[in-house]
Amino acid sequence: MCIQVTVKQSFRTAWNRILASLLGLGIGVCLFSLMGYTPIAILLFILLFLPLAVRFGIQEGFVNSMVVLMHLYSSKRIDGMLLLNEVALLVIGVGVALLVNLYMPSLDKELKGMQVKVEKLFSKILREFCYYLRHGESDWDGKELIETTGVLETAIRLASRDVDNRLGRRNDSYYEYFVMRQKQFELLERMMPIVSSLDHQVTESHRIADFLARISDSVHPGNTAYRFIDQLRVMQEEIKAAELPRTREEFETRASLFYLLREIESYLFIKHELGKNRDEKAQVAKS
Repeated sequence: MCIQVTVKQSFRTAWNRILASLLGLGIGVCLFSLMGYTPIAILLFILLFLPLAVRFGIQEGFVNSMVVLMHLYSSKRIDGMLLLNEVALLVIGVGVALLVNLYMPSLDKELKGMQVKVEKLFSKILREFCYYLRHGESDWDGKELIETTGVLETAIRLASRDVDNRLGRRNDSYYEYFVMRQKQFELLERMMPIVSSLDHQVTESHRIADFLARISDSVHPGNTAYRFIDQLRVMQEEIKAAELPRTREEFETRASLFYLLREIESYLFIKHELGKNRDEKAQVAKS
């Protein structure tokens, strides 16, 4: 019963079951000493144990405590040897379960595969944005958006399990990576209606398309976002310096362009922050 999906969950479960069993042992000794080995004592045990177990968050050890209680009940005696035997059985049982659970196969291969998959999907989505900005039409069905949602959910769940399987050596790089991609993906979803509303005949649309194409070709785990952030800010300043809109349509297009550029900047900044945090952790580890 102590064998769980992750090593950390197994240790938490084992600890809770040990505490519950010791609590049950203490209550059982007191009740049987006062009331004798009667069914009423067992009923009273349940009435006392359950509220306490819930209060301390160890209710999952109820079955273990009942096993200990029934051992005492069937023995019809309480002495040091019996109590020592119960504790020994508990420790051996939990210990064996933990030893079995200590070996968890590495998830690196699966996580690396999902990382590659996510990057390919991101690259494809960005290329579709480029195509629409250049041509004003596309036959893209958006299936990569749906696929990316599923892959990211699975990857984050798997990466979280991988973190919980690493005792004493915290390595949550994959988890941080997929959470970062999840945030970026939310921005990609927000960009799509903006992209579809832009007029492909506007010069700036083609410039943004070229910029997104370069980002699409650079989707990988490394931190190159800072280079694109600098390029993006130059583009923003150049668009600001351009001739002011003359019509309502031109004004709306200009506003959409700036909104899209802000979303792209946020997309890049999320990646840049992850790289910066990892660099800081590396510096702390060296010091």
